[in-house]
Parts: sequence; structure tokens; C-alpha cells
Amino acid sequence: MEFMCFLWLGITILAAVVEAIVPALISIWFVPGGLLALIASLAGGPLWLQILLFLTGTVAALFVTRPLAKRLQKPEPASTNADRVIGAAAVVTQEINNLQATGRVSVMGNSWAARSQQEKRIPTGETVKIVRIEGVKLIVAPNTRGEPDK
Repeated sequence: MEFMCFLWLGITILAAVVEAIVPALISIWFVPGGLLALIASLAGGPLWLQILLFLTGTVAALFVTRPLAKRLQKPEPASTNADRVIGAAAVVTQEINNLQATGRVSVMGNSWAARSQQEKRIPTGETVKIVRIEGVKLIVAPNTRGEPDK
């Protein structure tokens, strides 16, 4: 059964090397199973026990670490510099008219295309509050206080 020792060692090393090379978690779960089977093989355990330990160790590692792996691999939403304008006050530089698809605002020194959150026109010179970003347009609402929020 010396061959089985080398087989389990090879499986364990191969799984660890593949895991080190590939950025996703795909083979790390075979390492504990391979180590358990290798120990059983070195101790002279029968082949069925080695296979059982390999499968048990692999499945146990999968159940223990998979929730953590999923949480770590879930991409977090990437924050951009554009997000910082949400909630800020802006000055309308071109009348906002959703029906004509026109309107621009100036915020933090930048000019943005803008649309009204409500379906009403907002004249040039008004102060508005930025509610959200849709594509490359800012969705704005009239600033009821008439003063900047940020």
C-alpha cells in the first residue's frame, strides 16, 4: 500500500498547488481529505477507510468553509467619486425639462446632465438636491430650503 501513500500525497499537493495558482476557491477542500487519507494509509488502514476519510474530510471542509468562501467572493459594490454628489446641492445651469430631455446642473465644479425626479420643469438658477445617479445623468429634486446641503 506504499503506492496509496504517494497517491494521497500527490492529491493533497496537487489540490494545494491548484488553489495557489487559481484565484477562486476550487480545490482547497480536497486538502484536508487528502491529509486524512494519507494518515490512514501511513497507519496501514484499509483502502475503503482511506477513501471514506478522504470523502468525509473533503465534504466536512466544504460544509465548514463554503459559507465563508461565498461571503468573501461576493463582490462589494464599487464606490466611485460620482457617488459623493448624491445628497449635494447643485445649481441649474440649463433649464431641466424631462419632456424635452434637457437640463444641466453644476455641482462641485462639474457640469452634469440632469433630469427632474418629478415631472416638472426647473428653471435656470434654481438650487436643487441630487437624489440619485442614473447612467450619466443626475436625478434632482427642488431644494425646498434654497440652500446647499453640503
